[in-house]
Amino acid sequence: MRHLIHEVRQNPLLWLLVFVPVVLVASRTMPQAHTTLFVLSVLAIVPLAALLSHATESVAAKTGDAVGGLLNATLGNLTELVIALAALRAGEYMLVKASVAGAIVTNTLFMLGASFLLGGIRHHTQEFNRVGARMQAGLLFLATIALLVPSLISRADAGAGGSIAGKLSVGLAVLLIVAYALGMLFSLKTHRELFTSASHDGDDHETPWPIGLALGALAGVTVLVALVSEIFVESVQVAAQSFGMTPAFVGFIVVALVGAAAEMASAFSAARKDRLDMSVGIALGSASQIALFVAPVLVLLSYVLGPAPMDLLFWPGAVVMILIASLTASLVAGSGRSAWFVGVLVLMVYLIFAMTLYLLPPA
Repeated sequence: MRHLIHEVRQNPLLWLLVFVPVVLVASRTMPQAHTTLFVLSVLAIVPLAALLSHATESVAAKTGDAVGGLLNATLGNLTELVIALAALRAGEYMLVKASVAGAIVTNTLFMLGASFLLGGIRHHTQEFNRVGARMQAGLLFLATIALLVPSLISRADAGAGGSIAGKLSVGLAVLLIVAYALGMLFSLKTHRELFTSASHDGDDHETPWPIGLALGALAGVTVLVALVSEIFVESVQVAAQSFGMTPAFVGFIVVALVGAAAEMASAFSAARKDRLDMSVGIALGSASQIALFVAPVLVLLSYVLGPAPMDLLFWPGAVVMILIASLTASLVAGSGRSAWFVGVLVLMVYLIFAMTLYLLPPA
């Protein structure tokens, strides 16, 4: 525990942890103050993300960057899963699909591009394991095909698409989960030697936490991030109106950015320390995990928790953005090397999407 107290004392950013109990209490005492809750939840998520970043790096110091990135992506995606489950129980299927699509695009473009940029500013060139990056990009492209097929069938034959969309979505969900499980078996068991981290000369002088404290902090902070994120989602729609943001921009950009704050803190910190394998693993691993595991699980759980079954029929704009994001990831993952301008190019694609969504009318 003294390691945790020492970290809080040394890092002024962690002093914002005081806002965690404040926002939890405020959500009970003044649930209608949506703008206030929105601001407080953002202030609370930022230090939690920093704390989760340090804990993840401590675990990665013991397990390696590949497993550390996978662990961070998994724990970080629990936030999106909790948010989506709450919306699923309420029957808000459009919100579920918007959060899923937005998380995939944000993790693939913004998180990856910003990691390349921040790491490239500090290091002239950086290397990462292109085998692992290509595999994650390939899994993401597979998920994009699974999301594209129901939309194509629905538009080709509205009557037939409506009748088979549910059955097709269940079948696709099972296939995607199987593909994700086999991908984990391939990378962590049968061919794990192909996914070793690229060598680096990072200047990481921070002392990692003991593994027990790091795992305990990961579990505790993940729960707190999920609680605060739920408050954020409940308040963001009303607060967004006062800030002039459209629902499309909120669902795809704002919710996705805040929901992935913990993963971004870890990815950006690793990139600055020339541990780009971990950054790429977090960004693409999180995106592929959402597409191949979280989304299919939500489809299957809708038969139990939701008022009606949910399908994988996304609107065309969302599918196009996910497709472009997966192609961009495949393009930049092929070389195994990066510089700051590569990050700029990837971020520009994301900013084009963000600007378009911001200017869309509310309808």
